[in-house]
This record gives sequence, C-alpha cells and structure tokens, in this order.
Amino acid sequence: MSEQSGDHVDHTPLVAATDESQSIDDKLKFAITHKRLLRVMYHAVLRIVEPHDYGLQQGVVRLLVYQRNRAHAQRRATDEPVTAAKGKDSIGWRLLDVAKIEACTIMDEVFGGSRQQAHERHHAWDVICARVS
Repeated sequence: MSEQSGDHVDHTPLVAATDESQSIDDKLKFAITHKRLLRVMYHAVLRIVEPHDYGLQQGVVRLLVYQRNRAHAQRRATDEPVTAAKGKDSIGWRLLDVAKIEACTIMDEVFGGSRQQAHERHHAWDVICARVS
C-alpha cells in the first residue's frame, strides 16, 4: 500500500449534507485538518478512530483510519447483541466506506498526526479530499 506520488488535495465535497448542522464531509475534513479523534458508528459498532485519509478510491468514498478501540457493540432492534471481535482486531488500520458510517461525532481529543510508517499505510486514491500531516 504505497502513496501515489501524484496525489493532490481536492476540496470538492464528496458527500452531500445529511443534516442541517454539519455534513459528514465537513466533519471528516475538519477532524483531519485539526487532528481530532472521531467517534463513529460503523457496522453497528461504536469505534474511536484517528482519521488519516479521506477521498475517492475506485469510485467509492472512503476514510482511512487508525482504530484505537471498539467502544462497544450496539443492540439490534430484536435486542440481540451485536458481537464485536475482541483482541488484536480492536486496534489498527481500517478502510471505511463513508456511506456505511451510521453516525460520526468529532471528539475534543487530538492525536499526533501521521503515525510511524504512515506512508506504508496510505492507499492509492483517485481523489484526496483531506490527508493528515
């Protein structure tokens, strides 16, 4: 997974506004620019993540994150718990499909920016909207 040398940052919104307060596009760009952690609900699991890259990859709007942990699984409408994997699957790099993010909150806590060996984790992107520095 190498960084594409010709990548440039394109500030055109990739995701339309979903509520009156702030679009997910705005939230992701703000969080990356200001190195703020995000609390996201993804596949019915609440996750705390560091957003690193946000853009278009093979026609899909995606977010590359470093997942710090899975806070907890939510319950389905049937009250059956959604199981969350434990152990090594809880921490590490994840590529999220933005359309599948069920909820997104910008946290007050900041992170240090690019992680060690970050360039090995960057993917080839068609369009980059935001990249952590």
